[in-house]
Amino acid sequence: MIDEALVQQTLHRALAHGGDFAEVFAEDRRSTTATLDEGRVEELGSGRLVGAGVRVVRGETTGYAHTADLSPTGLAEAADAAAAAARADGGGVTIVPLTRRSVDPPHGVRVLPETVAKARKVELLARADEAARSESGAIRQVTVSYADARRRILVASSDGVLAEDDQVRTRFFVNAVAAGDTGLQTGTEAPGRTVGFELFDEIPPEAVAQTAARRALSKLSARPAPSGKFPVVLERGAGGVLFHEACGHGLESDLVGRDASVFRGRIGARVASPLVTLVDDGALARDWGAAAIDDEGTPTGRNVLIEDGVLTDYMWDLLRARKGGRASSGNGRRETYQHLPMVRMTNTYLLPGPEDPSELIRQTHNGLYCVALGGGQVNTATGDFVFGITEAYMIESGEITEPVRGAQLIGNGPEALRAIDAVGSDFDTWAGTCGKDGQGVPVSAGQPTLRVAELTVGGTAA
Repeated sequence: MIDEALVQQTLHRALAHGGDFAEVFAEDRRSTTATLDEGRVEELGSGRLVGAGVRVVRGETTGYAHTADLSPTGLAEAADAAAAAARADGGGVTIVPLTRRSVDPPHGVRVLPETVAKARKVELLARADEAARSESGAIRQVTVSYADARRRILVASSDGVLAEDDQVRTRFFVNAVAAGDTGLQTGTEAPGRTVGFELFDEIPPEAVAQTAARRALSKLSARPAPSGKFPVVLERGAGGVLFHEACGHGLESDLVGRDASVFRGRIGARVASPLVTLVDDGALARDWGAAAIDDEGTPTGRNVLIEDGVLTDYMWDLLRARKGGRASSGNGRRETYQHLPMVRMTNTYLLPGPEDPSELIRQTHNGLYCVALGGGQVNTATGDFVFGITEAYMIESGEITEPVRGAQLIGNGPEALRAIDAVGSDFDTWAGTCGKDGQGVPVSAGQPTLRVAELTVGGTAA
């Protein structure tokens, strides 16, 4: 994207007025989206985003400027603006020898989406629409979306780092609406991977549509969810978003540093059941948050945050790690070149345990079996959360019975971690977009089937 000599020249200019640290982040992103609604293609588009950001740090002050002009003039202006914003003064020239950092991608991409004709992508939408409607005449509305993106980045810094990455992501989304005596009920399914068009060899669009349609249809016969405190069994992957929101954010070092985390000052303390080991792994191949490097050029890897119930570490970006006298954990991420990096999760998950998932259910006399969670709210300073449930069933006498609707999970992240009393041997992940301070980045979260001994369920049953 940018010639190495020009990158070095830009770093020299950014440091010319006495900055402590400078960085150039360049990005070239291409994307395609397609949407079908009520049998008609409503959207078919492609986009490209190209530009670079220059960051200069002096003391506790950070200056940042970005530009869509990757010429020597455009980058020089961005470097000057960032240096001025960092209130740099003085003078001198700093020579920055760059060493190219060789990194291996977490996995290979077999079929670049940009090589696939748009007609084939639209065909996927029609196949999914037909499959969803064929599930039942009660399916009244189907919306199907396809999205792919290829993001090439370059990161260079005054620490001598020069690294590049090529990230490819593909996702498919189906929303089905069913009509019945209980009114309109919706079901969704949205798998995504850091792979190319080969995603659909593994996950056919018909399978995605059938899952969404069946989820909507099950709610037509669902009874209102009860209210009270119950054991809750989270199906594999289903609780990933809960632990991402209710626990993961509290382990990001920027929130810890500004006293906005319930886990502040708890390193070495028991914060969860001994059955819980929580990991953030940006190199988890094919998962939605995977990448070879983070957006500061640090190689991603497997970071154990909680081990056997004991808090062992937080997640770190480059600047907070430097301030703490340690290495970055590879969690410095940004939405685009127009944004500053911050501490963010990648792929965050609980490790599997020894239990047979079906036996775990049989051991639960009465409780709630949660298959899919929706949106929620979390207070990271206290750990308190509320999550909607989009698919759930009652567990009665050790068996999964009737579906329920209108349920919420209400609790506290650390308390929920401590109340986990059984962990299954299976595993799955959930793909989503994590929002923080106005920026959204792709992440995944996962867990095996597990049981929380007691959670408050907010239901609608009289």
